Amino acid sequence: MTSTSTEILSTGTTRLPDEGHVAAIIADVVAERAGHLFGLMGNGNVHLISRLTRRSFPFTSARHESATVAMADGYYRATGNIAAATTTYGAGFANAYTTLAEARIARIPLVLVVGDAPSTGPRPFDIDQAKAAEAAGVVTLVAGSGNADAITHRAFDLALQTVQPVVLAIPYDLATAPPSVPQPLEPLLAKPAWPADPADLDRVAELLAVGKRPLILGGRGMLMADAVAPLLQLGDRLGALFMTSLMAANAFNSPWDLGIAGGFTRLHRLDIGRQADVVLVVGASQNLFQTRYGTLFPADTKIIRIDNEPDTGNLPSAEYIRADIRPFVDGLLERVPAATTTTWRDNAPEVASPEFRSSLPTENPEEFGPDGRLNPRAVVAALDGILPAERSVVMDGGHFIGWAPMYLSVPDPHAMVFVGTAFQSIGMGFGSGAGVSVARPDRTTVLVSGDGGGLMGLADFETFIRATRRGVVIVLNDSAYGAELHQYAAKGLHDQAMLIDEVDFAAVGRALGTSGVKVRTLADLQKLQEWLNTNDEGVFVLDVAISQKVVAEFMAESVAAKG
Repeated sequence: MTSTSTEILSTGTTRLPDEGHVAAIIADVVAERAGHLFGLMGNGNVHLISRLTRRSFPFTSARHESATVAMADGYYRATGNIAAATTTYGAGFANAYTTLAEARIARIPLVLVVGDAPSTGPRPFDIDQAKAAEAAGVVTLVAGSGNADAITHRAFDLALQTVQPVVLAIPYDLATAPPSVPQPLEPLLAKPAWPADPADLDRVAELLAVGKRPLILGGRGMLMADAVAPLLQLGDRLGALFMTSLMAANAFNSPWDLGIAGGFTRLHRLDIGRQADVVLVVGASQNLFQTRYGTLFPADTKIIRIDNEPDTGNLPSAEYIRADIRPFVDGLLERVPAATTTTWRDNAPEVASPEFRSSLPTENPEEFGPDGRLNPRAVVAALDGILPAERSVVMDGGHFIGWAPMYLSVPDPHAMVFVGTAFQSIGMGFGSGAGVSVARPDRTTVLVSGDGGGLMGLADFETFIRATRRGVVIVLNDSAYGAELHQYAAKGLHDQAMLIDEVDFAAVGRALGTSGVKVRTLADLQKLQEWLNTNDEGVFVLDVAISQKVVAEFMAESVAAKG
């Protein structure tokens, strides 16, 4: 039995302890602006959370603060809609720092509401959270009695405008302070427009029109600019082929799409893509990974990148034109005529064939690696035909990421969620997977993790199970930190710290209430098929014993590039 403490007002009415103060005002704006709140309760945010949960606002609790931001991140990637996260002050904020840095580098708009030191000064256990956030490139806004409503709206507006996370801090002593006279904020400056230069449009249109093998590579910026349809039209007009970044996977939904560009490109598709003589990159980075360490296209390929956001990580091989994406693409459509001669598609009809587009692991179809453990290529390719087509594929970070983007198809870009690698981190899989499950309960959540990342994020294995209507956890278990093993043990460094005593994640899952099985042969995957045939809800865990001797293509390219 629970009791509720109330305050009797002079009017004779009562007020609950989560009403009539700064935290309550912030909570009301969160309810208005966010689709969901992900958090972990503590002294600094208890009034905020209570205000929302009492009113049945959607809230998912993490078991470690790192997962609060990871869940909000996954929610945004799965829907395109902003979410909010919350932690308490000090240790709670610090525990979320890695996932906050990941969201900043990956450019994920979300609002992290945190408790903070009192406005009167820090206590012995407080840290300078604003400076810590600033070090990660994240802006902190501070709520008070006179600005709680306006500053919370500003946090959401700023996150959406800059496509970045924003921290909203509530000083401990002000959380329960009554509101005072509202203090107006300075207007938020409008985001500058970058109109297309007609001379650039004329020149790029001419390059595309005279190119014999044009290729259009679209990224997340293309999606955000709502430019997929006009780019499809442009590509069809030119007889061009398509590629995408990971975050725009299957955006074109075209038989002429060669798939993901960069370290995850299938080798037979890479051979075709490298024949392009002019490449239009729209809203995608041209960093080391996206360009396959500079080897995605030959050095003499003409590459033009269109984006309204500069990216210091881009390689100099691409000419950069700063312009708002949709107007630029519309301008190209006005200038590029339909091809009147034989196009690249006419000369490469195999691209649209089912054989070319199948998940068959032509790179190496053998069932086992040299050490007798399963070949991860063969496993993931087989899973493509077993897992439900209407799925969200969520990945943690680690060497194992080389397999799922190459062999698992997804229905649309929001179904390929990849949290961790922007900050080169592991351990975010269970948290981000839970956020995706909350965001898209209509889809089967397929969480792919390595054993190292799975152990690091183990606290939120239970969160994933609790948040997921129907899901499959696939642990590609090589009993190692595979990335380090292939980069450094291969060069003669001692491997003791790179190896992990084998953990059976299926057994861990069963202890938490899931179904699951240890997989040592491809035939063992039939257990998953049987479960899917008879279960519309629940979570199944596959712990797949994969080879330590099979190296992903992206890792091989990285090692070769570094010498």
